[in-house]
Amino acid sequence: MIDIFLERRFDAPLESALVRSLTEAAQPCFDLYLIGWQESFLARDGYRLVCHFHAPDLESARIGLRQAGAEVSSMWGGSLHDAPALSAAELATANVMVERHFGAPVTFQAIQSLEDAGAACLHNHQVHFLRTLFSFDRQRMLCLYRAPDAESVRRAQHQADMPVSRIWAFQRIAPAADSTPPA
Repeated sequence: MIDIFLERRFDAPLESALVRSLTEAAQPCFDLYLIGWQESFLARDGYRLVCHFHAPDLESARIGLRQAGAEVSSMWGGSLHDAPALSAAELATANVMVERHFGAPVTFQAIQSLEDAGAACLHNHQVHFLRTLFSFDRQRMLCLYRAPDAESVRRAQHQADMPVSRIWAFQRIAPAADSTPPA
């Protein structure tokens, strides 16, 4: 199984209850193609969504999600990179996402070394790195942080001279057995 990420943008805002119900309604398609919904990240304003799935391969996920009615033009496979000793409880506190896009492939280690060099900036703004979702093509990275707000992350990233495409606050939506209340 590999990690699959689906990024969506919407003209009208979504609510977390709708995201949950649509995802649960797609379960028969998910079962057929061995797709496991892990979690979704819905922007606080409801206009942006990132969904995380496990699937045997990208094509199975593409077919299953398409049959479930999802737009899959911005779907990609990747890997997860967690902060050292990250617990599930800590991960559930993530509330800000940083999107990074690169014109040429990068290594995870190169970006991680920049983040490590800027650790003081993160600390000064009470920003805690939790997880990175890194695309197999090495040109896209989504980083999850716990922070007082998105502006704190924006300031810390700027001061650390980190590459940033977009920063946004989110609420996590997870399968019922793993759900955590919104902050």
